[in-house]
Amino acid sequence: MRIDELALRHYRNYEELHLTFDDRVNVIIGENAQGKTNLMEAIYVLAFSKSHRTPRDKELIKWDEEYAKIKGAVHKRNRRLPMEIVVSKKGKKAKLNHLEQKRLSDYIGALNVVMFAPEDLNLVKGNPQVRRRFIDMEIGQIQPTYIYHLGQYQKVLKQRNSLLKDMQRNRHAQPDRTMLHILTEQLVEHAAVITSKRFTFMQLLRNWATPIHEGISRGLERLEIGYQATADVSEDMDLSKMIEVYTNKFQDIENKEIERGTSLSGPHRDDLVLYVNGKDVQTYGSQGQQRTTALSLKLAEIELIKSEVGEYPILLLDDVLSELDDHRQSHLLHTIQGKVQTFVSTTSVDGIEHETLKQADLFYVTEGKVTKEK
Repeated sequence: MRIDELALRHYRNYEELHLTFDDRVNVIIGENAQGKTNLMEAIYVLAFSKSHRTPRDKELIKWDEEYAKIKGAVHKRNRRLPMEIVVSKKGKKAKLNHLEQKRLSDYIGALNVVMFAPEDLNLVKGNPQVRRRFIDMEIGQIQPTYIYHLGQYQKVLKQRNSLLKDMQRNRHAQPDRTMLHILTEQLVEHAAVITSKRFTFMQLLRNWATPIHEGISRGLERLEIGYQATADVSEDMDLSKMIEVYTNKFQDIENKEIERGTSLSGPHRDDLVLYVNGKDVQTYGSQGQQRTTALSLKLAEIELIKSEVGEYPILLLDDVLSELDDHRQSHLLHTIQGKVQTFVSTTSVDGIEHETLKQADLFYVTEGKVTKEK
């Protein structure tokens, strides 16, 4: 899988841009605030229909313009696949092969992308929301139905939390709980599907990340990955058993949820737990161990997607090489060499001595203008 062409119009600080790319490594070089991360972000948005940097789509639109457009020519399974995202103040439109997709869940997954940026080093030491996002974005790429269930879950969760807040205010009036039970039943159905798919993903991720981590640490460390749920669900449960467990859990905590005015259990409160040599790496790991763990997870993502969809995803390395020491940097570049189309953004390639970058195409970015080194 690769991107052959990328075209931008009114995107961030780019008025108009059209680029063609090598199928191996493309290095985007520029000082800060010139537009190199915007270029990386555009590829990410083309894949996921949303930014990794902001939840507000309107920020993607160039100042004083009505819309932003990203077009890409993707080479997938030996055929050309045109993709397009248009963001306007009225909303968002996504096209695959020139056909508008009514649901974004039908669009996401057409282009598989793995991004590794400095903030991804917070995957280990950051809050649970960072790790849930990591899980959700990766499962969504390989199982588009997951996006649907996650969207429905979040919709019902919002309604349920609003109702619980109202019931909290009026808890002395003995409110009718019928609507709460209806919303709980709907929430449980989606929660069970989401959790089941997360458990399956965890097993796949574990299979890839553990040996990768062992390789980076030169056999000195063993990585274990677990899933910390707010209900007593487990990997060996089928869907009906999970529904039963969630139903019982919500019955048990119903009064407490009304008292607190919010939903206290479910996938929105779960977490990914990471252990190195039996110790919680988030709490007890050194910075080096935390970085090795984050790198292992990202490299595992690449192999996991390849095993599930049959092709390697595109890798975006956004200003991250300078954050890694020589050993981790070399391991990363050696792993992708010759098999993954990669985009590297950096302020300079000085000091990065690796064959992968010596064979790369170089693009220089200055104030929203891009020139390719001949």
